[in-house]
Amino acid sequence: MTNKPIDVPVLIVGGGPVGLALAIDLGWRGIECQVLEQGDGSVDHPRLGIILTRTMELCRRWGIVDKIYNCGFNNDYKLNVVYATSMTGFLLGRDENMSCKDMPVPMQSTDKRQRCPQIWFNPILEKAALQFPSVNVMHHHTLDSFQDGKDHVEAFATDSQSGEKRHFRAKFLVACDGAASSVRASLGIDMQGNPALSYSVNIFIRSPELLSLHDKGEAERYIFVGTHGTWANLTVVDGRELWRITIIGSEQMMDLDELDATALVRECLGTDQIPFELLSVKPWRRTELIASKFSSGRVFLAGDAAHTMSPTGGHGMNTGVSDAADLGWKFQAVLQGWGGQGLLDAYEKERKPVAQAVAAASAKNFRAWVSATSCEDILDSTPAGEATRQRIGQHMTEVGREDWDSLGLQLGVRYDESPICVRDGSPAPALTVIDYQQTSRPGARAPHAWLAEGHSTLDLFGKSYVLMQFDMGAFVGNLEHLAIQRGVPLKREVIHDLNIASLYERRLVLVRPDGVVAWRGDALPSDCTELLDTVTGH
Repeated sequence: MTNKPIDVPVLIVGGGPVGLALAIDLGWRGIECQVLEQGDGSVDHPRLGIILTRTMELCRRWGIVDKIYNCGFNNDYKLNVVYATSMTGFLLGRDENMSCKDMPVPMQSTDKRQRCPQIWFNPILEKAALQFPSVNVMHHHTLDSFQDGKDHVEAFATDSQSGEKRHFRAKFLVACDGAASSVRASLGIDMQGNPALSYSVNIFIRSPELLSLHDKGEAERYIFVGTHGTWANLTVVDGRELWRITIIGSEQMMDLDELDATALVRECLGTDQIPFELLSVKPWRRTELIASKFSSGRVFLAGDAAHTMSPTGGHGMNTGVSDAADLGWKFQAVLQGWGGQGLLDAYEKERKPVAQAVAAASAKNFRAWVSATSCEDILDSTPAGEATRQRIGQHMTEVGREDWDSLGLQLGVRYDESPICVRDGSPAPALTVIDYQQTSRPGARAPHAWLAEGHSTLDLFGKSYVLMQFDMGAFVGNLEHLAIQRGVPLKREVIHDLNIASLYERRLVLVRPDGVVAWRGDALPSDCTELLDTVTGH
Protein backbone atom coordinates (compact mmCIF):
# COMPACT_ATOMS: atom_id res chain seq x y z
CA MET A 1 0.00 0.00 0.00
CA THR A 2 1.24 3.48 -0.87
CA ASN A 3 1.48 5.83 2.08
CA LYS A 4 0.19 9.38 1.92
CA PRO A 5 2.34 11.70 -0.23
CA ILE A 6 5.67 12.92 1.10
CA ASP A 7 5.99 16.58 0.16
CA VAL A 8 9.50 17.69 -0.78
CA PRO A 9 10.71 20.66 -2.85
CA VAL A 10 13.28 18.67 -4.87
CA LEU A 11 13.24 14.92 -5.54
CA ILE A 12 16.58 13.58 -6.81
CA VAL A 13 16.57 10.22 -8.59
CA GLY A 14 20.01 8.64 -8.27
CA GLY A 15 22.50 8.81 -5.42
CA GLY A 16 25.73 8.78 -7.40
CA PRO A 17 28.20 11.69 -7.42
CA VAL A 18 25.91 14.04 -9.39
CA GLY A 19 22.79 13.36 -7.33
CA LEU A 20 24.74 13.70 -4.08
CA ALA A 21 26.44 16.90 -5.30
CA LEU A 22 23.02 18.39 -5.97
CA ALA A 23 21.83 17.28 -2.52
CA ILE A 24 24.87 18.92 -0.92
CA ASP A 25 24.35 22.16 -2.82
CA LEU A 26 20.67 22.27 -1.90
CA GLY A 27 21.38 21.35 1.72
CA TRP A 28 24.06 24.03 1.90
CA ARG A 29 21.41 26.49 0.72
CA GLY A 30 18.86 25.26 3.26
CA ILE A 31 16.61 23.71 0.61
CA GLU A 32 14.92 20.43 1.49
CA CYS A 33 15.50 17.52 -0.89
CA GLN A 34 15.03 13.77 -1.08
CA VAL A 35 17.46 11.40 -2.80
CA LEU A 36 16.27 8.01 -4.08
CA GLU A 37 19.13 5.54 -4.61
CA GLN A 38 18.45 2.01 -5.78
CA GLY A 39 21.69 0.66 -4.29
CA ASP A 40 23.08 0.72 -0.75
CA GLY A 41 25.46 3.61 -1.37
CA SER A 42 28.58 1.47 -1.73
CA VAL A 43 30.72 1.20 -4.87
CA ASP A 44 32.27 -2.14 -5.78
CA HIS A 45 33.68 -1.14 -9.15
CA PRO A 46 35.17 2.39 -9.28
CA ARG A 47 34.73 3.95 -12.70
CA LEU A 48 35.95 7.43 -11.85
CA GLY A 49 39.09 8.44 -10.08
CA ILE A 50 40.07 12.01 -10.86
CA ILE A 51 38.41 15.04 -9.29
CA LEU A 52 39.20 17.98 -11.54
CA THR A 53 39.93 21.54 -10.47
CA ARG A 54 36.47 23.04 -10.99
CA THR A 55 34.88 20.26 -8.94
CA MET A 56 37.49 20.81 -6.24
CA GLU A 57 36.51 24.51 -6.18
CA LEU A 58 32.91 23.45 -5.59
CA CYS A 59 34.00 21.05 -2.86
CA ARG A 60 35.80 24.00 -1.27
CA ARG A 61 32.54 25.98 -1.38
CA TRP A 62 30.74 23.10 0.35
CA GLY A 63 33.45 22.72 2.99
CA ILE A 64 34.64 19.23 2.01
CA VAL A 65 37.72 19.89 -0.12
CA ASP A 66 40.13 18.75 2.62
CA LYS A 67 38.28 15.44 2.83
CA ILE A 68 38.94 14.91 -0.88
CA TYR A 69 42.64 15.77 -0.55
CA ASN A 70 42.90 13.33 2.37
CA CYS A 71 40.61 10.63 1.00
CA GLY A 72 43.19 7.88 1.40
CA PHE A 73 44.90 7.93 -1.99
CA ASN A 74 48.69 7.64 -1.79
CA ASN A 75 49.49 11.31 -2.40
CA ASP A 76 53.20 10.53 -2.75
CA TYR A 77 52.49 8.37 -5.81
CA LYS A 78 53.70 10.01 -9.05
CA LEU A 79 51.03 10.65 -11.64
CA ASN A 80 53.10 9.99 -14.74
CA VAL A 81 51.64 8.65 -17.97
CA VAL A 82 53.51 5.70 -19.42
CA TYR A 83 53.18 4.26 -22.92
CA ALA A 84 54.43 0.68 -23.21
CA THR A 85 53.78 -2.66 -24.85
CA SER A 86 53.01 -4.14 -21.40
CA MET A 87 53.98 -3.59 -17.76
CA THR A 88 57.08 -5.73 -18.28
CA GLY A 89 57.51 -5.12 -22.00
CA PHE A 90 59.07 -2.32 -24.03
CA LEU A 91 58.83 1.26 -22.78
CA LEU A 92 57.58 3.55 -25.56
CA GLY A 93 57.31 6.94 -23.90
CA ARG A 94 56.66 8.75 -20.66
CA ASP A 95 54.87 11.97 -19.74
CA GLU A 96 56.30 13.08 -16.41
CA ASN A 97 53.88 14.46 -13.82
CA MET A 98 54.16 15.20 -10.12
CA SER A 99 52.41 13.43 -7.29
CA CYS A 100 49.23 14.87 -5.79
CA LYS A 101 51.33 16.10 -2.85
CA ASP A 102 53.91 17.90 -4.99
CA MET A 103 51.58 19.17 -7.70
CA PRO A 104 51.27 22.98 -7.46
CA VAL A 105 47.92 24.72 -7.25
CA PRO A 106 47.20 26.48 -10.57
CA MET A 107 47.67 30.22 -10.28
CA GLN A 108 44.12 30.69 -11.63
CA SER A 109 42.47 28.64 -8.89
CA THR A 110 42.27 27.93 -5.19
CA ASP A 111 42.65 24.18 -5.69
CA LYS A 112 44.36 21.51 -7.73
CA ARG A 113 43.00 18.27 -9.07
CA GLN A 114 43.09 15.21 -6.85
CA ARG A 115 42.83 11.48 -7.34
CA CYS A 116 39.95 10.14 -5.27
CA PRO A 117 38.44 6.86 -6.48
CA GLN A 118 34.70 6.49 -6.51
CA ILE A 119 34.85 3.89 -3.75
CA TRP A 120 35.80 6.80 -1.46
CA PHE A 121 34.31 9.78 -3.30
CA ASN A 122 30.70 8.58 -3.10
CA PRO A 123 30.77 7.97 0.67
CA ILE A 124 32.43 11.36 1.26
CA LEU A 125 29.65 13.06 -0.69
CA GLU A 126 26.87 11.12 1.01
CA LYS A 127 28.20 11.83 4.48
CA ALA A 128 28.50 15.52 3.60
CA ALA A 129 24.95 15.62 2.24
CA LEU A 130 23.49 13.97 5.33
CA GLN A 131 25.07 16.57 7.60
CA PHE A 132 22.34 18.94 6.41
CA PRO A 133 19.02 18.41 8.19
CA SER A 134 17.17 19.32 4.99
CA VAL A 135 18.65 16.35 3.08
CA ASN A 136 17.35 12.80 3.21
CA VAL A 137 18.74 9.78 1.34
CA MET A 138 16.69 6.61 0.85
CA HIS A 139 18.72 3.59 -0.25
CA HIS A 140 17.21 0.56 -2.00
CA HIS A 141 14.52 2.73 -3.56
CA THR A 142 13.60 2.45 -7.22
CA LEU A 143 11.49 5.03 -9.02
CA ASP A 144 8.46 3.30 -10.53
CA SER A 145 6.72 6.18 -12.26
CA PHE A 146 6.10 9.92 -12.16
CA GLN A 147 3.64 12.44 -13.52
CA ASP A 148 4.46 16.09 -14.15
CA GLY A 149 1.56 18.29 -13.08
CA LYS A 150 1.05 22.02 -13.37
CA ASP A 151 2.53 22.92 -10.00
CA HIS A 152 4.23 19.71 -8.81
CA VAL A 153 5.51 16.27 -9.81
CA GLU A 154 3.86 13.12 -8.47
CA ALA A 155 6.39 10.28 -8.12
CA PHE A 156 6.06 6.69 -6.95
CA ALA A 157 8.88 4.49 -5.69
CA THR A 158 9.38 1.04 -4.16
CA ASP A 159 11.65 -0.01 -1.31
CA SER A 160 13.29 -3.08 -2.84
CA GLN A 161 14.01 -4.60 0.58
CA SER A 162 10.64 -4.20 2.27
CA GLY A 163 8.46 -3.91 -0.81
CA GLU A 164 6.87 -0.79 0.64
CA LYS A 165 5.51 1.72 -1.88
CA ARG A 166 6.14 5.43 -1.41
CA HIS A 167 4.44 8.43 -2.93
CA PHE A 168 6.24 11.76 -3.33
CA ARG A 169 4.94 15.18 -4.28
CA ALA A 170 7.80 17.43 -5.40
CA LYS A 171 8.12 20.87 -6.91
CA PHE A 172 10.97 19.58 -9.08
CA LEU A 173 12.36 16.17 -10.03
CA VAL A 174 15.97 15.77 -11.16
CA ALA A 175 17.13 12.68 -13.02
CA CYS A 176 20.64 11.78 -11.91
CA ASP A 177 20.05 8.13 -12.80
CA GLY A 178 22.82 7.63 -15.30
CA ALA A 179 23.26 6.92 -18.99
CA ALA A 180 20.33 4.48 -19.10
CA SER A 181 18.06 7.00 -17.33
CA SER A 182 14.54 5.67 -16.90
CA VAL A 183 13.35 9.22 -16.27
CA ARG A 184 14.71 10.42 -19.59
CA ALA A 185 13.17 7.42 -21.34
CA SER A 186 9.78 8.13 -19.72
CA LEU A 187 9.95 11.69 -21.00
CA GLY A 188 10.68 10.45 -24.52
CA ILE A 189 13.85 12.53 -24.75
CA ASP A 190 16.32 11.06 -27.22
CA MET A 191 20.12 11.09 -27.15
CA GLN A 192 21.99 12.52 -30.13
CA GLY A 193 25.55 11.84 -31.21
CA ASN A 194 27.77 8.79 -31.47
CA PRO A 195 26.28 5.80 -29.63
CA ALA A 196 29.41 3.66 -29.86
CA LEU A 197 32.90 5.13 -29.99
CA SER A 198 33.92 1.67 -28.79
CA TYR A 199 32.82 -1.23 -26.65
CA SER A 200 35.15 -1.79 -23.70
CA VAL A 201 35.56 -3.93 -20.60
CA ASN A 202 36.83 -2.79 -17.21
CA ILE A 203 38.70 -5.28 -15.04
CA PHE A 204 39.18 -4.31 -11.39
CA ILE A 205 42.10 -6.08 -9.68
CA ARG A 206 44.09 -6.08 -6.45
CA SER A 207 47.86 -6.58 -6.81
CA PRO A 208 49.94 -5.33 -3.85
CA GLU A 209 53.18 -6.51 -5.48
CA LEU A 210 52.65 -4.93 -8.88
CA LEU A 211 54.67 -1.80 -8.17
CA SER A 212 57.72 -3.79 -7.14
CA LEU A 213 57.61 -6.27 -10.01
CA HIS A 214 57.83 -4.04 -13.08
CA ASP A 215 60.32 -1.45 -14.35
CA LYS A 216 58.01 1.28 -15.69
CA GLY A 217 57.89 3.34 -12.50
CA GLU A 218 54.84 4.93 -10.92
CA ALA A 219 52.14 6.26 -13.23
CA GLU A 220 48.57 7.42 -13.12
CA ARG A 221 47.97 5.42 -16.26
CA TYR A 222 49.86 2.89 -18.35
CA ILE A 223 48.67 2.77 -21.97
CA PHE A 224 49.48 -0.39 -23.91
CA VAL A 225 50.21 -0.45 -27.64
CA GLY A 226 50.50 -3.78 -29.45
CA THR A 227 50.90 -4.91 -33.03
CA HIS A 228 47.36 -3.73 -33.88
CA GLY A 229 47.60 -0.40 -32.03
CA THR A 230 46.40 0.75 -28.61
CA TRP A 231 44.40 -2.03 -27.01
CA ALA A 232 44.31 -1.50 -23.21
CA ASN A 233 45.34 0.65 -20.28
CA LEU A 234 45.95 0.17 -16.58
CA THR A 235 44.90 2.97 -14.21
CA VAL A 236 45.91 3.49 -10.61
CA VAL A 237 43.03 3.42 -8.13
CA ASP A 238 44.47 3.86 -4.63
CA GLY A 239 48.19 4.30 -5.35
CA ARG A 240 48.99 1.08 -3.51
CA GLU A 241 47.29 -2.15 -4.53
CA LEU A 242 44.07 -1.47 -6.45
CA TRP A 243 44.11 -1.10 -10.24
CA ARG A 244 41.59 -0.82 -13.06
CA ILE A 245 42.34 -2.28 -16.48
CA THR A 246 40.35 -1.15 -19.51
CA ILE A 247 40.31 -3.38 -22.56
CA ILE A 248 39.55 -1.15 -25.54
CA GLY A 249 37.30 -2.88 -28.03
CA SER A 250 36.01 -1.76 -31.38
CA GLU A 251 32.72 -0.24 -32.51
CA GLN A 252 31.29 -3.76 -32.39
CA MET A 253 29.91 -5.47 -29.29
CA MET A 254 32.51 -7.67 -27.59
CA ASP A 255 31.67 -11.35 -27.09
CA LEU A 256 31.69 -11.50 -23.30
CA ASP A 257 31.13 -15.26 -23.26
CA GLU A 258 34.55 -15.71 -24.82
CA LEU A 259 36.26 -13.04 -22.71
CA ASP A 260 39.06 -14.47 -20.56
CA ALA A 261 39.63 -11.69 -18.02
CA THR A 262 42.51 -13.46 -16.30
CA ALA A 263 44.36 -13.94 -19.58
CA LEU A 264 43.80 -10.27 -20.50
CA VAL A 265 45.22 -9.11 -17.17
CA ARG A 266 48.31 -11.27 -17.72
CA GLU A 267 48.69 -9.86 -21.21
CA CYS A 268 48.66 -6.33 -19.78
CA LEU A 269 51.19 -7.33 -17.14
CA GLY A 270 53.30 -9.08 -19.76
CA THR A 271 54.05 -11.96 -17.39
CA ASP A 272 52.40 -14.57 -15.21
CA GLN A 273 54.86 -13.82 -12.38
CA ILE A 274 52.89 -10.88 -10.93
CA PRO A 275 50.14 -12.14 -8.61
CA PHE A 276 46.75 -10.46 -8.66
CA GLU A 277 43.21 -10.94 -7.44
CA LEU A 278 40.37 -10.46 -9.89
CA LEU A 279 37.72 -8.32 -8.14
CA SER A 280 35.15 -7.52 -10.82
CA VAL A 281 34.61 -7.35 -14.57
CA LYS A 282 32.24 -4.81 -16.13
CA PRO A 283 31.50 -4.33 -19.84
CA TRP A 284 30.58 -0.83 -20.99
CA ARG A 285 30.08 1.28 -24.07
CA ARG A 286 32.09 4.42 -24.80
CA THR A 287 29.72 7.04 -26.25
CA GLU A 288 29.43 10.71 -27.18
CA LEU A 289 25.75 11.50 -26.67
CA ILE A 290 23.83 14.63 -25.67
CA ALA A 291 20.15 14.69 -24.71
CA SER A 292 17.99 16.60 -27.17
CA LYS A 293 16.46 18.40 -24.18
CA PHE A 294 17.81 18.89 -20.66
CA SER A 295 14.39 19.45 -19.10
CA SER A 296 10.70 18.94 -19.58
CA GLY A 297 8.32 20.92 -17.42
CA ARG A 298 9.36 20.39 -13.80
CA VAL A 299 11.72 17.50 -14.60
CA PHE A 300 15.43 18.08 -15.24
CA LEU A 301 18.28 15.87 -16.45
CA ALA A 302 21.79 16.09 -14.98
CA GLY A 303 25.03 14.15 -15.35
CA ASP A 304 25.03 11.04 -17.54
CA ALA A 305 21.24 11.27 -17.86
CA ALA A 306 21.85 14.43 -19.92
CA HIS A 307 25.21 13.69 -21.54
CA THR A 308 27.64 10.81 -21.90
CA MET A 309 31.24 11.07 -23.01
CA SER A 310 34.42 9.09 -23.24
CA PRO A 311 36.19 9.03 -19.84
CA THR A 312 39.43 10.11 -21.53
CA GLY A 313 40.22 13.29 -19.63
CA GLY A 314 37.98 12.47 -16.68
CA HIS A 315 35.34 15.05 -17.60
CA GLY A 316 32.11 13.04 -17.38
CA MET A 317 31.36 13.06 -13.66
CA ASN A 318 33.00 16.46 -13.22
CA THR A 319 30.72 17.97 -15.87
CA GLY A 320 27.75 16.43 -14.06
CA VAL A 321 28.76 18.00 -10.75
CA SER A 322 28.77 21.40 -12.47
CA ASP A 323 25.26 20.63 -13.76
CA ALA A 324 24.25 20.15 -10.13
CA ALA A 325 25.84 23.44 -9.07
CA ASP A 326 24.00 25.22 -11.86
CA LEU A 327 20.65 23.78 -10.80
CA GLY A 328 21.08 24.23 -7.05
CA TRP A 329 20.99 28.02 -6.87
CA LYS A 330 18.26 28.24 -9.50
CA PHE A 331 15.97 25.94 -7.51
CA GLN A 332 16.69 28.01 -4.40
CA ALA A 333 15.80 31.24 -6.21
CA VAL A 334 12.52 29.94 -7.60
CA LEU A 335 11.46 28.14 -4.42
CA GLN A 336 12.17 31.22 -2.30
CA GLY A 337 10.37 33.50 -4.73
CA TRP A 338 13.16 35.85 -5.80
CA GLY A 339 13.96 34.01 -9.04
CA GLY A 340 11.73 33.66 -12.08
CA GLN A 341 11.01 30.87 -14.57
CA GLY A 342 13.73 32.31 -16.80
CA LEU A 343 16.36 30.84 -14.46
CA LEU A 344 15.06 27.32 -15.04
CA ASP A 345 14.70 27.92 -18.77
CA ALA A 346 18.36 28.96 -18.85
CA TYR A 347 19.60 25.59 -17.52
CA GLU A 348 19.65 23.86 -20.91
CA LYS A 349 20.92 26.96 -22.71
CA GLU A 350 23.86 27.14 -20.32
CA ARG A 351 24.74 23.51 -19.74
CA LYS A 352 24.05 21.88 -23.12
CA PRO A 353 26.77 23.80 -25.04
CA VAL A 354 29.22 22.98 -22.24
CA ALA A 355 28.34 19.28 -22.46
CA GLN A 356 28.78 19.34 -26.23
CA ALA A 357 32.19 21.00 -26.00
CA VAL A 358 33.47 18.70 -23.28
CA ALA A 359 32.12 15.55 -24.93
CA ALA A 360 33.81 16.52 -28.20
CA ALA A 361 37.12 17.12 -26.40
CA SER A 362 36.81 13.78 -24.61
CA ALA A 363 36.15 11.96 -27.89
CA LYS A 364 39.18 13.72 -29.40
CA ASN A 365 41.27 12.42 -26.49
CA PHE A 366 40.06 8.88 -27.14
CA ARG A 367 40.85 9.12 -30.83
CA ALA A 368 44.35 10.30 -29.89
CA TRP A 369 44.71 7.21 -27.68
CA VAL A 370 43.95 4.88 -30.59
CA SER A 371 45.78 6.86 -33.28
CA ALA A 372 48.96 4.76 -33.31
CA THR A 373 49.40 3.17 -36.76
CA SER A 374 51.78 0.77 -38.51
CA CYS A 375 52.65 -1.08 -35.30
CA GLU A 376 53.17 -4.55 -36.77
CA ASP A 377 56.80 -4.82 -35.65
CA ILE A 378 56.50 -2.97 -32.33
CA LEU A 379 57.34 -6.13 -30.36
CA ASP A 380 60.34 -7.10 -32.50
CA SER A 381 63.83 -6.87 -30.99
CA THR A 382 65.21 -5.46 -34.22
CA PRO A 383 66.39 -2.04 -35.43
CA ALA A 384 63.11 -1.68 -37.32
CA GLY A 385 61.16 -2.59 -34.20
CA GLU A 386 63.11 -0.06 -32.14
CA ALA A 387 62.44 2.65 -34.75
CA THR A 388 58.72 1.86 -34.57
CA ARG A 389 58.75 2.04 -30.79
CA GLN A 390 60.46 5.44 -30.83
CA ARG A 391 58.01 6.75 -33.43
CA ILE A 392 54.95 5.48 -31.58
CA GLY A 393 56.22 6.70 -28.21
CA GLN A 394 56.86 10.21 -29.52
CA HIS A 395 53.50 10.31 -31.26
CA MET A 396 51.50 9.11 -28.24
CA THR A 397 53.25 11.52 -25.87
CA GLU A 398 52.51 14.46 -28.18
CA VAL A 399 48.85 13.69 -28.91
CA GLY A 400 48.01 12.67 -25.34
CA ARG A 401 48.81 15.95 -23.63
CA GLU A 402 45.26 17.35 -23.71
CA ASP A 403 44.04 14.25 -21.88
CA TRP A 404 46.17 15.02 -18.80
CA ASP A 405 46.40 18.81 -18.93
CA SER A 406 42.98 20.41 -19.46
CA LEU A 407 42.69 23.42 -17.14
CA GLY A 408 41.49 25.60 -20.02
CA LEU A 409 38.56 23.30 -20.66
CA GLN A 410 37.77 22.81 -16.96
CA LEU A 411 37.63 26.50 -16.04
CA GLY A 412 37.27 28.22 -19.40
CA VAL A 413 33.86 26.96 -20.56
CA ARG A 414 31.43 29.88 -20.59
CA TYR A 415 27.71 30.56 -20.87
CA ASP A 416 28.12 32.89 -23.84
CA GLU A 417 24.48 32.59 -24.94
CA SER A 418 22.91 32.60 -21.50
CA PRO A 419 19.66 34.61 -21.38
CA ILE A 420 20.32 35.51 -17.74
CA CYS A 421 23.73 37.08 -18.37
CA VAL A 422 23.98 40.52 -19.95
CA ARG A 423 26.32 40.41 -22.92
CA ASP A 424 28.54 43.47 -23.30
CA GLY A 425 29.74 43.05 -26.89
CA SER A 426 33.31 42.20 -25.93
CA PRO A 427 35.09 39.59 -28.07
CA ALA A 428 34.90 36.03 -26.76
CA PRO A 429 38.29 34.69 -25.63
CA ALA A 430 39.36 31.52 -27.41
CA LEU A 431 38.49 28.32 -25.54
CA THR A 432 41.53 26.06 -25.45
CA VAL A 433 41.87 22.76 -23.64
CA ILE A 434 45.23 23.35 -21.96
CA ASP A 435 45.71 27.09 -21.46
CA TYR A 436 43.31 29.16 -19.38
CA GLN A 437 43.15 32.93 -19.21
CA GLN A 438 40.75 34.35 -16.62
CA THR A 439 38.14 36.84 -17.75
CA SER A 440 35.22 38.72 -16.22
CA ARG A 441 33.26 38.55 -19.47
CA PRO A 442 29.56 37.84 -18.72
CA GLY A 443 28.91 34.10 -18.72
CA ALA A 444 32.41 33.24 -17.53
CA ARG A 445 33.50 31.88 -14.16
CA ALA A 446 34.45 34.92 -12.08
CA PRO A 447 38.25 35.18 -11.76
CA HIS A 448 40.12 33.85 -8.76
CA ALA A 449 42.52 36.11 -6.89
CA TRP A 450 43.82 35.89 -3.35
CA LEU A 451 42.33 38.60 -1.13
CA ALA A 452 44.35 37.47 1.87
CA GLU A 453 46.16 34.32 2.87
CA GLY A 454 43.75 31.44 2.40
CA HIS A 455 40.88 33.68 1.27
CA SER A 456 39.94 33.98 -2.41
CA THR A 457 37.52 36.02 -4.44
CA LEU A 458 35.83 32.67 -5.15
CA ASP A 459 34.99 32.44 -1.43
CA LEU A 460 32.78 35.52 -1.81
CA PHE A 461 30.34 33.68 -4.07
CA GLY A 462 27.72 31.07 -3.41
CA LYS A 463 24.63 32.18 -1.54
CA SER A 464 23.88 35.57 -3.06
CA TYR A 465 24.59 37.85 -5.96
CA VAL A 466 27.79 39.78 -5.34
CA LEU A 467 28.45 43.24 -6.72
CA MET A 468 32.22 43.63 -6.97
CA GLN A 469 33.07 47.34 -6.66
CA PHE A 470 36.59 48.41 -7.60
CA ASP A 471 35.98 52.18 -7.59
CA MET A 472 34.36 53.94 -4.64
CA GLY A 473 33.12 56.63 -7.02
CA ALA A 474 30.77 54.19 -8.77
CA PHE A 475 27.23 54.67 -7.44
CA VAL A 476 25.55 51.35 -6.59
CA GLY A 477 22.71 52.32 -4.27
CA ASN A 478 19.96 51.95 -6.86
CA LEU A 479 20.71 48.25 -7.44
CA GLU A 480 21.03 47.56 -3.72
CA HIS A 481 17.73 49.25 -2.94
CA LEU A 482 15.88 47.43 -5.71
CA ALA A 483 17.30 44.06 -4.59
CA ILE A 484 16.11 44.72 -1.01
CA GLN A 485 12.64 45.59 -2.26
CA ARG A 486 12.42 42.35 -4.22
CA GLY A 487 14.02 40.12 -1.61
CA VAL A 488 16.93 39.27 -3.90
CA PRO A 489 20.06 38.34 -1.90
CA LEU A 490 22.77 40.79 -2.89
CA LYS A 491 25.92 41.88 -1.13
CA ARG A 492 28.49 44.43 -2.17
CA GLU A 493 32.22 43.80 -1.94
CA VAL A 494 34.52 46.82 -2.18
CA ILE A 495 38.01 45.83 -3.30
CA HIS A 496 40.89 48.29 -3.40
CA ASP A 497 43.57 45.95 -4.78
CA LEU A 498 44.57 47.33 -8.19
CA ASN A 499 45.77 43.94 -9.43
CA ILE A 500 42.38 42.38 -8.73
CA ALA A 501 40.67 45.38 -10.29
CA SER A 502 42.72 44.84 -13.42
CA LEU A 503 41.82 41.15 -13.44
CA TYR A 504 38.11 41.96 -13.22
CA GLU A 505 38.47 44.52 -16.05
CA ARG A 506 35.57 46.84 -15.10
CA ARG A 507 34.71 49.17 -12.20
CA LEU A 508 31.64 47.08 -11.35
CA VAL A 509 31.08 43.33 -11.84
CA LEU A 510 27.90 41.52 -10.81
CA VAL A 511 28.46 37.84 -10.02
CA ARG A 512 25.69 35.24 -9.73
CA PRO A 513 25.30 32.92 -6.73
CA ASP A 514 27.07 30.16 -8.67
CA GLY A 515 30.15 32.32 -9.23
CA VAL A 516 29.40 33.15 -12.88
CA VAL A 517 29.63 36.76 -14.07
CA ALA A 518 26.13 38.09 -14.85
CA TRP A 519 26.97 41.69 -15.81
CA ARG A 520 29.87 44.12 -15.84
CA GLY A 521 30.33 47.79 -16.57
CA ASP A 522 31.83 51.03 -15.37
CA ALA A 523 28.47 52.39 -14.19
CA LEU A 524 25.11 50.92 -13.33
CA PRO A 525 22.03 51.93 -15.36
CA SER A 526 20.06 54.80 -13.83
CA ASP A 527 17.17 52.33 -13.56
CA CYS A 528 18.35 48.84 -12.63
CA THR A 529 14.97 47.18 -13.10
CA GLU A 530 15.79 45.58 -16.45
CA LEU A 531 19.20 44.45 -15.22
CA LEU A 532 17.77 42.78 -12.13
CA ASP A 533 14.91 41.26 -14.14
CA THR A 534 17.39 39.70 -16.56
CA VAL A 535 19.79 38.19 -14.05
CA THR A 536 16.98 36.82 -11.85
CA GLY A 537 15.04 35.31 -14.75
CA HIS A 538 11.96 37.52 -14.63
